[in-house]
Amino acid sequence: MIGPSLIDVNLDAIDQCEVPISWLTAEEALRALKTKPQTLYANVSRGRIRAKADPADPRRSLYQAADVQRLAERHAGRRRTETVAAEAIRWGDPVLSSAISTIIGGRLFYRGKDAAGFADVATLEQTAALLWNGAERLSSGSGTGHASPSLQAAFLALAGRVTSDLPSLGRSQAALRREASGVLCTVADALAPGPSDRPLHLRLAASWQRPDAADCLRRALVLLADHELNASTFAARVTASAGAALSATVLSGLATLTGPLHGAAWQGVGALIETASTLGAEQAIRRTLAQGNRLSAFGHPLYPDGDVRALALLSHFPLPPQFAEVREVGEEMVGEKVNVDFALAAMAAAFDLPREAPIIIFSLARSVGWLAHAMEQIDSGELIRPRARYTGPAPETDNRA
Repeated sequence: MIGPSLIDVNLDAIDQCEVPISWLTAEEALRALKTKPQTLYANVSRGRIRAKADPADPRRSLYQAADVQRLAERHAGRRRTETVAAEAIRWGDPVLSSAISTIIGGRLFYRGKDAAGFADVATLEQTAALLWNGAERLSSGSGTGHASPSLQAAFLALAGRVTSDLPSLGRSQAALRREASGVLCTVADALAPGPSDRPLHLRLAASWQRPDAADCLRRALVLLADHELNASTFAARVTASAGAALSATVLSGLATLTGPLHGAAWQGVGALIETASTLGAEQAIRRTLAQGNRLSAFGHPLYPDGDVRALALLSHFPLPPQFAEVREVGEEMVGEKVNVDFALAAMAAAFDLPREAPIIIFSLARSVGWLAHAMEQIDSGELIRPRARYTGPAPETDNRA
């Protein structure tokens, strides 16, 4: 099995402008929106309404009037349906229901549990039990795997399963959880090779010969296990909705994760650090911004006050000097706090992990989330099939008599 910890798991253990910005109290915002407090908080967590602490009472929040007015107009039906639908897939309104994870008020929750707090004590195996909604004993893996963590090996192993694994439709959740354990074992043998009776974070630390990194690896794996309906998770859910095998859903998620705007964003962080080591942090950031390039190290649309996953991880290891300088200077210049991509790159540097360590960690962790979402999507019985708004040439008409 992947590790012993899944047996008897205890899951309890802004635009700057010259015009003054207007702010509303929660009561005023709720009256304008004609909605519930939970919806207001959800809009804040998704970056659609900017908020700040009330100077008169830090326990209360104020909400930007322009953002509230924009949403109020949408809710009043003043925007075309297709426009709202188009915006829904760009950090917009929720497009499907899920009980797995959510971001509310700048905090990440796994089935109602605060993920940052859960990461203080949990392993990835325990996180799988929570997100999969059942403490199934994980299947036995080979316990050998490859000499070192290999993303290529994970792709090949998953592709090898896809053609032989059963389709997911028509099978019970218990059967799917058992298969999910086997799929996770396949991924683990490639990304965290080692004895099958050891927890995954210890296997990963041992495979990189960095035992001192084990606890930070454990925390990172838990913090990255799921993140609501991100790009790779949506890809996995689409695959699952068609009835494909669970191994196919993870393969879809993994392929999507490799994009530079998603799981491979750590490479942009590394490039910034390299430039900063030559030019200094301020000049490196200025050059990047002047070239119109995205600074992948800073900010996240769902965390206006800072990526909680980064904060939870960065407090457990000393930042290398170059990373510390980029963080200090960048947060001042950009006006955004560092995110989890920065934290992963910094952790890899702090423990002298291999260059590809961030994507290995991310892939292993998020496989748990992809499987959770796949099983939830299968249980819904719905095919994800949105419509496209056609913008091509006008269709030809038949003018024959």
